[in-house]
Amino acid sequence: MKTLVLFYSTYGHIWKMAEAVAEGARQVAGNDVVVKRVPETLPPAILDQIGATGAQQAFAHVPVATPQELTEYDAIIFGTPTRYGNVCGQMQAFMDSTGGLWATGALVGKVGGVFVSTATQHGGQETTIRSFHTELLHHGFVIVGLPYAWQGQMGHEVVTGGTPYGASTVAGGQGERQPSENELEGARFQGKHTAEIASKLAAK
Repeated sequence: MKTLVLFYSTYGHIWKMAEAVAEGARQVAGNDVVVKRVPETLPPAILDQIGATGAQQAFAHVPVATPQELTEYDAIIFGTPTRYGNVCGQMQAFMDSTGGLWATGALVGKVGGVFVSTATQHGGQETTIRSFHTELLHHGFVIVGLPYAWQGQMGHEVVTGGTPYGASTVAGGQGERQPSENELEGARFQGKHTAEIASKLAAK
């Protein structure tokens, strides 16, 4: 079985979540887990202007995926920052290029999930995941979220991400907050849970 964790990250928050998702997915025996990113669409001058150039060097070694290779995986877990309550432009551009796969039903029956980050606690985490779910449904994915079996999303003692739709993190208005251990644990749980579902479907 093969699982792809596919992400876009501007400042590194989603990359760290992606690594945690992959860590969880690797806990499922026989699962070959690959982490890749989607192409950057912003020009270098804009990346410099928003202070992302240096941050992106930390994960520049992660290979860039192509739409065609999505067919190679049994499960695909997508990570995106939120832009105005929706999927970021880079991830959307990648999904927009999967029309050929949609036309042939190449992704029907694959297992999929989504994890996100926002600057603020109410910045659209759930709307972003749910809008991404719509795209996955058009492709015929079997969608897996983050069930309440993971109790880390039940507490209210500290600010934390985590929704039944998927793992999430709060980055802070200036990107100053890194994913907490609780948020990373939610990402690990989602990765493992998604891989377990995919493994059961593959065994049938």
